[in-house]
Amino acid sequence: MKLNEFLSQHAVFTVDELDRFLSRRGSAKPNTRKSLLAYYCSRGRIVHVRRGLYATVPLGTDPASSPVDPYLVAAKMTADAVLAYHTALEFHGKAYSLYTKLLYTSASKSLPLKFRSHEIRGVPVPHPLRAKGEEMFGVTCHKRSGVELRVTNLERTFVDVLDRPDLTGSWEEIWRSLESVEFFDLDQVVEYVRLLENATTAAKVGFFLEQHKETLMAEDAHLNPLRKLRPRQPHYLIRGKRKDCQWVKGWNLMIPVEILNKSWGEVL
Repeated sequence: MKLNEFLSQHAVFTVDELDRFLSRRGSAKPNTRKSLLAYYCSRGRIVHVRRGLYATVPLGTDPASSPVDPYLVAAKMTADAVLAYHTALEFHGKAYSLYTKLLYTSASKSLPLKFRSHEIRGVPVPHPLRAKGEEMFGVTCHKRSGVELRVTNLERTFVDVLDRPDLTGSWEEIWRSLESVEFFDLDQVVEYVRLLENATTAAKVGFFLEQHKETLMAEDAHLNPLRKLRPRQPHYLIRGKRKDCQWVKGWNLMIPVEILNKSWGEVL
């Protein structure tokens, strides 16, 4: 059986996807799949990425140097993988810098992968989302090279990178990336903040929106619900950084003056 039809539609694929394709054609035997994979690997038509995951090599190209889209690899790491955090910013074209590390969220555990120049690893779905069955809140589907993948939308990504700044990079990276976004559905932003049930995150989001009130058209209808969710006692924007901070009373946040002044070279 020839796989040209399948390979033309799957730049990156899992063995489960191949099994479903073969099953529809009456060739669901495991030995058939193994033989086909071995044959096409030997012919340089596909490359092995990791157990159960392969990438298609375009005809006439060298499998050793043929580019493999890392976003597609990340999207296929688990059955429920969703590109998220800084990787989502990059996918949407809003990241200030490009990273070689890609992140995805998943309820399934999977070992990190180093493939060529990229490192890909999973991050657990936030517990409040799992508890409420809202793992896919703010997740959109896209097609890339004909392959469908899932990625957090800009609204969820905005909140996520403030909720887990450790997964995004420096505060300059966070601020400059978010400032490149022209529009957020702020009703959805507030709804997602509520789902996360994190007072510090609510305050961070509220502070950013207040700082960009005019450009993002943030009104009291959006800021007031976030104020109600802010912490009752002052919380530090950056855990472990307690020097040279200024208390922003409206959000009960202790914020490094470097961030308030955007003097990025001094932010740790």
